[in-house]
Amino acid sequence: MSHSSPSRAWVAHAIELIEADFTRSADTHLLRAPLPGVSGVALYLKDESTHPTGSLKHRLARSLFLYALCNGWIGPDTPVIEASSGSTAVSEAYFARMLGLRFIAVMPRTTSPEKVEQIAFYGGESHFVDSSGEMYEASARLAADLGGHYMDQFTFAERATDWRGNNNIAESIFGQMSREQHPIPAWIVVGAGTGGTSATLGRYIRYRRLPTRLCLADPEASVFHRHLADRSVCTASGPPSCIEGIGRPRCEPSFMPDLIDKAFAVPDPASIAAARVLSRRIGRSCGGSTGTNIWAAAHLAAAMEARGETGSIVTLLCDSGERYRSTCLNDAWLAARGIELAPWEARIERFFETGEI
Repeated sequence: MSHSSPSRAWVAHAIELIEADFTRSADTHLLRAPLPGVSGVALYLKDESTHPTGSLKHRLARSLFLYALCNGWIGPDTPVIEASSGSTAVSEAYFARMLGLRFIAVMPRTTSPEKVEQIAFYGGESHFVDSSGEMYEASARLAADLGGHYMDQFTFAERATDWRGNNNIAESIFGQMSREQHPIPAWIVVGAGTGGTSATLGRYIRYRRLPTRLCLADPEASVFHRHLADRSVCTASGPPSCIEGIGRPRCEPSFMPDLIDKAFAVPDPASIAAARVLSRRIGRSCGGSTGTNIWAAAHLAAAMEARGETGSIVTLLCDSGERYRSTCLNDAWLAARGIELAPWEARIERFFETGEI
């Protein structure tokens, strides 16, 4: 991190640029997913793929830049470094270019080529490591060597966003739900990468004194659902998930477990199958993390339907499947890894048609 404080005038101008970009960007849409086999439960998708950089992480990147600017951590000559599985880095590269700053993304080698290309499109550089666990140290070392700022989304995500409002994702969801038949969702389903989004949603629900419950949709390989079951478990070993952007091998500082009411551990094939089925049913391409959300939401909806309950469930369409055409949404890529989707697709199709899964 640079030791010289940036001028107040430069910081003010940088914030003006980011705020102007925010003003130009309309809020993302809330879509109602068709559930022909479900009578009492409505399912909604907050479509975060329509942000300028194409994912939920656009909100986080904007908040992180504003947080760093207002803390005096970034100046006109400060290189910005981030540890990321790709989508946060794409969005941060966008804001770095806006401010004329050098940006370096530290990512696992398995990051989809489409994300790497998007980072480069916005003028960012990619620095690859062999595993996600190596990102943190490599990012801190690069920042120290370059006199730059390590953005560290995994630490600062939960505090960079104003969870009380200020057009955060929670306030947006509840505002857009206000005229629906069941305006207060029974559940909001969300994945966790940094944990920043789940923290924002959970805090807002409590701050507004709402009965909505928060469900974590987590890849099987992730530590988060294990930590929720046993707080002494803080790391997970074994092969990583192929679902990018959510699930971590360690409990990140921004993950707030006490805000989560329920968790589902979702197998990777279930996530990919759900993403494919949803894409066909709503006519929009969805990435794997959206499929993880849908798999958990389907279980919640099926249970509500079986009990004769009515209500609404909201989850996130995190990003477009176009980012994963060469990886988890590519048939040859799946075949090379022995991933069979047919039985999982059949289950999620059955949910849409009958309400059972």
